[in-house]
Amino acid sequence: MKKTFYSHGKLLITGEYAVLDGALSLALPTRFGQSMEVERIKESIIKWESRDTEDNTWFQADIPLPLSTPGNNTGKETSESHSTLLKLIKTAEQQQPEFFASETGFKVVCHLGFPRDWGLGSSSTLVNNIAQWTDTDPYLLLAESFGGSGYDIACARQQSPLLYQRTENRPIIETVEFDPSFSDSLYFVHLNQKQNSRDGIRTYRESTADKRSLVKKVSQITHALIEATHLDEFASYLEKHEQLISRVIGLPMVKEKLFPDYTGSIKSLGAWGGDFVLAAGGTDTPEYFRTKGYQTIVPYREMIL
Repeated sequence: MKKTFYSHGKLLITGEYAVLDGALSLALPTRFGQSMEVERIKESIIKWESRDTEDNTWFQADIPLPLSTPGNNTGKETSESHSTLLKLIKTAEQQQPEFFASETGFKVVCHLGFPRDWGLGSSSTLVNNIAQWTDTDPYLLLAESFGGSGYDIACARQQSPLLYQRTENRPIIETVEFDPSFSDSLYFVHLNQKQNSRDGIRTYRESTADKRSLVKKVSQITHALIEATHLDEFASYLEKHEQLISRVIGLPMVKEKLFPDYTGSIKSLGAWGGDFVLAAGGTDTPEYFRTKGYQTIVPYREMIL
């Protein structure tokens, strides 16, 4: 019998980088996500296939069972995708030693609901789907594979906006009412410059800025942002957040660098310099970015649950 699992994508509105040090952050699950279909097969193997939005297979692998089979390693002879998948499966097995112990195997097919370069969480949705399938802890799986704060796992499992705060033990997650009346003036614009979040994190870690002060200020902005009732007020908090992070990581704000003539406000989301930005402006916002050569412009209500 075939089983299907699903996880939502994510966007971090406040707290990029600072979320790693405990800043209270606003995270939004997206309408786009990733599904995973699993069915038993007679062969002692995991037959894995990952498909993109066009239903084209971009990755496939055969993993012999049991996982202790010679050749099941993360050596250089395997691709990075294969190595990561094998590491996730083995970490799940550590939590559930009997899960892959039977003489039968599995056919697994993943369907990504958004382009791979969008940065909405192709990795985190995979981790959460594997955790659902194997009944394991997704935060431990994440820690043993991709790393990060874990906010993306929280988004994968939630149906509404949430406040996320990392702690030494389990993260604190609180769903919140966040449905701005001015959402028609908010757009997510894809810069088409995929960034490696690990590189961004490394830059942040190397900064000598006062991280405790940053965490406090970002947390205050998060609270203020979700309570904002007017677009101008909301936009001013976006700008304050941009200024804070810009000073810490030593990079220019995206509006200053790419869109100095935009009349609204722009905020980076996730690793600076790529993926999506949040633009808060008037009805002419889509046309502005199209004339600049950016074609992926998603209105707030089409992106966010």
